[in-house]
Amino acid sequence: MKLEDAARFLGERDDFEILTHEYPDGDTLGSAFALCLALQRMGKRARVVTTALPKDFVFLLEGIKEQEFEAQTVVSVDIADEKLLGKNREAYEGRIELCLDHHASNRVSAPLRFVDPGAASNCEIIFELFRLMDIKIDRTLANSLYTGVSTDTGCFKFGNTTSRTLRTAAVLLDCGAENARINKVMFDTKTKLKIRLEQEIYGNIHYCAGDRCAMIAATLEMQRRLGIGDDELDGLASIPRQIEGVAIGITLREKEENVFKISVRSDSRIINAAEFCAGFGGGGHIEAAGCQLEGTLDEVRETLRKAVESRL
Repeated sequence: MKLEDAARFLGERDDFEILTHEYPDGDTLGSAFALCLALQRMGKRARVVTTALPKDFVFLLEGIKEQEFEAQTVVSVDIADEKLLGKNREAYEGRIELCLDHHASNRVSAPLRFVDPGAASNCEIIFELFRLMDIKIDRTLANSLYTGVSTDTGCFKFGNTTSRTLRTAAVLLDCGAENARINKVMFDTKTKLKIRLEQEIYGNIHYCAGDRCAMIAATLEMQRRLGIGDDELDGLASIPRQIEGVAIGITLREKEENVFKISVRSDSRIINAAEFCAGFGGGGHIEAAGCQLEGTLDEVRETLRKAVESRL
C-alpha cells in the first residue's frame, strides 16, 4: 500500500489503539505517542497500548488525553512481527488493521501494511504521514518524532543515517524539537545503578571468532543482586560494537528464567545482523537486529558462538 492509503484510512476511522513492541524504545514510543496526539487533535479517540513506559520517556505523554472508549481500530508502529507484542500478543494478535513499520523483515499479518526499509526510523514514516494528513507539527509532536529519529540512529552515528534522516531532523528542529534536552536524557545521562551494571558487564565480556565477536550478558541474577530495573537495561547493545576489531556485538538479556532476548549489532560489510537473527526466528535491520533464545547462559552463548564462527 501507499502511505497516502494509510493517511486516508486514519482519516476515515476512529477509536484507535496504537501498539508498541515489547521493551519499547524511543522509536516505537515516539511513533505511538506522536500518532496518538495527532489523532486526538483531529477530534478522534486514541490511546497507546504498550508493555512499559521507561521513566526517560514520560515527557512523551505531554498533551495526551486519557480517553475511555471501546477500541475499533488497531494500529501497530515499529513492530516487525506480532511475536514482539510481548504480553499484549494474546490480546492483539490478528487484530492489527494497519501496520506502519521500517523493518525489511516485517511479518505482521495486517490487511494494510506500509513498510519502508529505507527509513532509518519509524518516526521518519510518521513524519511523512503527518505531512500527507496536513497535521501541523508543533514542539510537542516534534519532540516525540525527534526522539525516534535520534535514538534509532544512535544520535545520527549509525550507518542507517541518511540525508533524508538529517533533513527530517532539521525540520523537526525548526518546529521546536528540544534536541539538546532530549539528547542529554537519551545519550549522556546514566544513573549510578546503570554505572554499576556496566562495570560488571565490562568485567565479563566474552570473545570468540578470533576476537571479532564480543558478547555481554545481563542475567536475572545480576539484575536482582544489583537492584536493577528494566529502565537501566536500555542502551547496553551498543557496548560490544564499541570494541576495536569487533565485527559483531551480541547482548544477552535474560527476560525470564533461561529465556534470553538477544540484541545484535554488526558491521554490515562483514555480517548481516538481520540474516544472522533470522536463523533464530528473529529479524531487524542489516546492522541492528534481535531474536530470542532459550537455555542457560552458557548454552545460549555456545549456540551463538557456533553461529558466529560458522559465518566468520
